[in-house]
Amino acid sequence: MISKEENIPIGIALKVKAYYELLKFRLSALVAFSGAFGYSLAVDHIDWEKIIYISLGGFFITGAANIVNQIKEKELDKLMKRTQNRPLPTGRLSVNEATVFCIILLIISSYILFIEFNYKAGLLGLLSFLLYGFVYTPLKRVGPISVFVGAFPGAFPPMIGWVAATNHFGLEPGILFAIQFFWQFPHFWAIAWVADEDYQRAGFKMLPNNGHKDLRTALTMMMYTIFLVPCGFVPYLLHMTGINSAMVAVLCGVLFLSQTFYLMSKPTDKAALMMMFGSFIYLPIVQIAFLMDKV
Repeated sequence: MISKEENIPIGIALKVKAYYELLKFRLSALVAFSGAFGYSLAVDHIDWEKIIYISLGGFFITGAANIVNQIKEKELDKLMKRTQNRPLPTGRLSVNEATVFCIILLIISSYILFIEFNYKAGLLGLLSFLLYGFVYTPLKRVGPISVFVGAFPGAFPPMIGWVAATNHFGLEPGILFAIQFFWQFPHFWAIAWVADEDYQRAGFKMLPNNGHKDLRTALTMMMYTIFLVPCGFVPYLLHMTGINSAMVAVLCGVLFLSQTFYLMSKPTDKAALMMMFGSFIYLPIVQIAFLMDKV
């Protein structure tokens, strides 16, 4: 029999695990990387202390937005296989506990962005938090307009990193935003295609063209993906990066685009799954290429 004393550390460990799951670590880490990428691309010399700060700021504010999303969708998450074991639907954490954790993360991330960097980066961070948690989240049950709205906070991280480093907007952070903005559509629609059955249980309407998994939807995905090809060359034209990374970005864009053509020829879950994995690979490869070839 396990004593009460032995149960205490087990209970603490389970709570810590639940809070960790609430953060959606992989998504928050991807945002943190994108923010650090934007910052690193903007500066002449890397300040590792600042890199840690911008990464933590992006990670925490994304975690806070993810918590708002899960609080608002607590009952809906119970209906889907992919989300029914999350901390809130299972009762491992209460809404009050999640809310307090969200507020703490929001305060810390706001302090980092506003105080350690500048008010422009801080305002962008708050805007992304509000758009994701309070606009994108409820729109998921309205229609594919949610993907358009969600693409904005999803594309802000590299812009926030650049603005945090330079304290100004311009074409450079604009093109970083554009690349990640257009990437969002094939990325999210590929996920929505694969998870369509689960999404329908919760009433999510994220696929375009009335939610049909067909040629028209694949064509719509292609139309957004095609923008990634010329966008990948623009950082070179703006003297942000060299020609080598431009060619890598264009090549990755063409390969990603080719997946949409395959989906158009075979509009199946398997083809959509391949495209989903392709979307996860595209962004870090392009960003790392830019960093390695920055001028």
